Amino acid sequence: MTPATSNAVAKRRPDQLRAAAAIEAPVRSIRIEKLVKEYHTPIGVRRVLDGISFELGEGEKIAVLGRNGSGKSTLVKLIGGVEFPTSGTVHRGLSLSWPIGSSGGVSGYMTGAASARFIARLYNRNEKEVLASVDDFAELGRQLYIPIEAYSSGMKARLQFGLSLAIDFECYLIDEILAVGDQRFHRKCYDALFVKRADRAMVLVSHDQNVVRSFCRTALVLKAGRGRVFEDLELALRIYETL
Repeated sequence: MTPATSNAVAKRRPDQLRAAAAIEAPVRSIRIEKLVKEYHTPIGVRRVLDGISFELGEGEKIAVLGRNGSGKSTLVKLIGGVEFPTSGTVHRGLSLSWPIGSSGGVSGYMTGAASARFIARLYNRNEKEVLASVDDFAELGRQLYIPIEAYSSGMKARLQFGLSLAIDFECYLIDEILAVGDQRFHRKCYDALFVKRADRAMVLVSHDQNVVRSFCRTALVLKAGRGRVFEDLELALRIYETL
């Protein structure tokens, strides 16, 4: 930087410097653009999602509302990369979790411990630290070292939740899985997501309106494959109740 440039910068007012920094700093977000998902069935093509678009910035939380079969879980899978869209794009400008509660990356022939080590290698994390985190959160004890195919559904859910939280993401995909285990473990999951990670972005699929009201500022309402984002959360919930 030349002396003349240095003097010019020094003469700028603080508000001008902040404005310049805002222009120069790239906006980081999850951006969904005209997302379409079709499935081929014996009775023809079924379009589950039809041109869904929205953007989620750092720390923002959006609820996804709709009746069963409206495409909520499909949308979460597309955002997380578990499935691929028929058309449209998903721009992942924030580090993004897989859908919490998904069995992706977990094989019934693997042990819980092997799954933790696999996740650690996949995300270039310390294997011992990830294993210790999963062990502490899932509370499976010695059963962490037996094949997952021998787990009960509750044990699998605890393992999957523990794996999801062992990696620190900037945005979490949450698909109606907060009723995991007993009441104490349910509270533990709730605190881990919404208290300890209160500053993270989230895409939250939930039928619990209290949870939606507590944590989300906006909502995407899905019906017949189409979707609309509402800045007025209460209006979105009223519309959801009429679906």
